[in-house]
Amino acid sequence: MAIRVTLDRILLDRRMSLTDLSERVGVTLANLSILKTGKAKAIRFSTLNALCRVLNCQPGDILTYMPSAADEAEEAETEAVE
Repeated sequence: MAIRVTLDRILLDRRMSLTDLSERVGVTLANLSILKTGKAKAIRFSTLNALCRVLNCQPGDILTYMPSAADEAEEAETEAVE
């Protein structure tokens, strides 16, 4: 997937542990761990809102778009069909 989660970098910058973030945001440690490791398939806007509020950041600070070669090939294939 081309969407990358940079939560680990933000936590490092803020000198905050995942456990501390979990307590402040009200999201389980397990769910934040899944998000942090990039294994999440989705994120609720309410969770993203809470993360941005606690971390004092923008959604773009947490989520980035980095297409892989496979993503670019899929996009080219989709354009060829249209």
